[in-house]
Amino acid sequence: MPARRTALSAATVFLISALALAGCSGGAEKPAAGSAAGTSPLQNPDGTKSGLAPLTSPEDRKAGRDIIARVATAAAGPKDGYDRNEFGPAWTDNVDGVPGGHNNCDTRNDLLARDGRSVEHKDGSSCTVTAMTIDDPYTGKTVRWSKQQASKIQIDHVMPLSYDWQMGASKWDKAKRVQIANDPLNLVPADGSQNASKGDSGPATWLPANTTVRCSYAVRFAQVSLKYQLPVTEADKKAMLQQCDG
Repeated sequence: MPARRTALSAATVFLISALALAGCSGGAEKPAAGSAAGTSPLQNPDGTKSGLAPLTSPEDRKAGRDIIARVATAAAGPKDGYDRNEFGPAWTDNVDGVPGGHNNCDTRNDLLARDGRSVEHKDGSSCTVTAMTIDDPYTGKTVRWSKQQASKIQIDHVMPLSYDWQMGASKWDKAKRVQIANDPLNLVPADGSQNASKGDSGPATWLPANTTVRCSYAVRFAQVSLKYQLPVTEADKKAMLQQCDG
């Protein structure tokens, strides 16, 4: 009898251990709400990697401040003459000089595929995304998205196009404006209501609701500014530095 009880106890311990391990494995498959998954902007200088991970270490936040410190400042110019069409057709694949251009897939679908997990495509298409799971950096929530709810996830221009226009893009040729409108460095799939609330605001007047990515967002804004040699306002630069403890 004692031997039988020992065998039962061993089996019970094995079962409990197996269940515990299964629970840990299952929890690792999907980040909890309030977290942010993705790539650090410090490790993603061309925007080809997914998401917008937080910068948490003192060293990374210092590196973020160093990038922001290089950004030039200027007063915003007039919005006169701005029109979305000045930046080319929305999400055109006919763009030179940026990753994803001329790859036979429009920019929006490129970005959904870049940041999505468990991505599903339209039958017969390797481009059109119909469903996916995405870790939304602007809210910190994990979202299951489908094309039937297209506006639930929108593509945010980190440096808004009308902001670009006021800071100097009005003087560019059309080809360069098409570039910044379709450059993955300047694009983040995110919660639709967050994108709508942002409008054409700079960091002094709008930041993501998810506070953990605000430094990363400021760094990404700076990366776009530096790549395209567009200044930001003094207030925006001050707000950007503050997000990274500056």
